[in-house]
Amino acid sequence: MLEMLFMYLQYPFVRYAIIVGVLIALCSSLLGVTLVLKRYSYIGDGLSHVAFGAMSIAAVLNFTNKMIIVLPFTVLAAILLLKNGNNTKFKGDAAIAMISVGALAFGYMLMNVFPVSSNISGDVCSTLFGSTSILTLTKEEVWISGIMSVIVVGIFILFYNRIFAVTFDENFAIAVGTNVKAYNFLVATIIAVIIVLAMNLVGSLLISALVIFPALSAMSVLKSFRAVIVFSAISSVVCALFGIIISILAGTPVGSTIVTADVVLFLACYLLGKVRG
Repeated sequence: MLEMLFMYLQYPFVRYAIIVGVLIALCSSLLGVTLVLKRYSYIGDGLSHVAFGAMSIAAVLNFTNKMIIVLPFTVLAAILLLKNGNNTKFKGDAAIAMISVGALAFGYMLMNVFPVSSNISGDVCSTLFGSTSILTLTKEEVWISGIMSVIVVGIFILFYNRIFAVTFDENFAIAVGTNVKAYNFLVATIIAVIIVLAMNLVGSLLISALVIFPALSAMSVLKSFRAVIVFSAISSVVCALFGIIISILAGTPVGSTIVTADVVLFLACYLLGKVRG
């Protein structure tokens, strides 16, 4: 198996897939802890459906670079969801249900009314659950993913203290002059970018797993916020790397294999946390 792995690593597309997968996993884990603690986990699932709808529009319009349409739509949806989260008429769960289900239905209808290929079911399935498209990345797409990932990590490190304050005590953050609304919008925008990047890796329905599972695994065994962040990042990268390698060697779906690795790690951490009390 090692010989086969080294043979595959000689191909650029395999190296591209591993690089992009690791970067996406790292970014997802950093924001995942904040989203879980702030009870914003639902945003990831809803935005993934919005991204699917935007992807369908880009496919019908024959855009070569679908990110031109998908990214603005997803960022806008993130801001709207966060802005209306405390609306008296449309609470957070109702807003996420309307936007996510509506976008999912609209995208599927659009792909059926204006088919871009003869295998609509295959296209929909690969978009929702991930496909081998992660193994067909171009060098330009790798550069785009790398630059966006560096920006996300840089923003998180630069505003770490304020994100920490907004995560745990918004009232205190407001009292010391922090613009809580701006930082919430910043977090929503970053997670929208991550979701767009992750669509080729795990598909729109499995993206939430990259955000939630590493954070929950870390919080099962650790208490310090910084320790949870570090553990979440390392475990997410390891699971992504392990999942991609296994999928290449065994021929399993990339996204499902990565998520399965995250689930196994979470169960192990959960049991360890129970044993430690």
